[in-house]
Amino acid sequence: MEKMKKKEKKCSVYAAPMEGVTGYIYRNAHWRHFKGIDKYFTPFLTPKQGKGWTSREKNDVAAEHNKGVPVVPQILTNHAGDFVRMASLLQDCGYEEVNLNLGCPSGTVVSKGKGCGFLRDKEKLLYFFDEIFQKVDVKVSVKTRLGMEDPGEIEELVKIYNRFPLSEVIVHARVRGDFYKKPVNWDAFEKGFLLTDHCMCYNGDIYAKSDLQRFQDRFPQIDTVMIGRGLIANPQLAETLAGEEARDLKRWRAFHDEVCLGYEEIMSGERNVLFKMKELWSYMLPMFPGAERWGKKIKKAVCLKDYQEAVNEVFERG
Repeated sequence: MEKMKKKEKKCSVYAAPMEGVTGYIYRNAHWRHFKGIDKYFTPFLTPKQGKGWTSREKNDVAAEHNKGVPVVPQILTNHAGDFVRMASLLQDCGYEEVNLNLGCPSGTVVSKGKGCGFLRDKEKLLYFFDEIFQKVDVKVSVKTRLGMEDPGEIEELVKIYNRFPLSEVIVHARVRGDFYKKPVNWDAFEKGFLLTDHCMCYNGDIYAKSDLQRFQDRFPQIDTVMIGRGLIANPQLAETLAGEEARDLKRWRAFHDEVCLGYEEIMSGERNVLFKMKELWSYMLPMFPGAERWGKKIKKAVCLKDYQEAVNEVFERG
């Protein structure tokens, strides 16, 4: 295991995309109030043959909505022409890198042979890369799972990735059927890592400094990780991973208020704003032990006034 002898480097941290949560309102607020994220990946864009992108997608990647924030747009497709077209549009917006989603386990996505479902047809995947790299003029990275069904697929997948000038390979260490709850598979991840010619980023179950430490103890040579649900629950997680332990609820509150106000400014009606904020709290609330009572009030709130009263109690009780 010669690669294991490489010198450990400072860990870079990426923010994983989450549909409906990590749009530009969230990203901008997080970037302003917290440190430690080197790249934010957008929720996936879904190009369709003969059509442009939706107003939501266009707004999410618009240059004026991402000023100063290190953002990488993610594309979900299995059609090379659509990928090339979307990459060109994003390049026109000023982006220098795009990411291909090969990891989404959603049934509706997989059934169309996209996301993790694309991993099932490795010959098609090979032709896809061959075509796009003849035409794209931006960096292309991938976010992949270990495989569609068998974690051993990662070895064949890495051999495919090695044939192309990918800027990075981000591996979520599960197969499709594991979704997000079954244990990550470090043994299979290691097999893929030992074969790769690319920079590899690890993704999966990093919620605390101790999780990162265990990973680094086994893979000291990997210097980039991606965090997703852990970051949504704890917006200060990247700082925690860097060794800053003290929770700063003043910044948490300022972050929350900016996100909420951002949604109020772009959405019609309190109900839509509440839907977005309640989803955010479904991840954050476990970080506030003993706040179950006020958490229930957040869930039951039907107007922003009641919602804000419940939120005030949560933050006051810490």
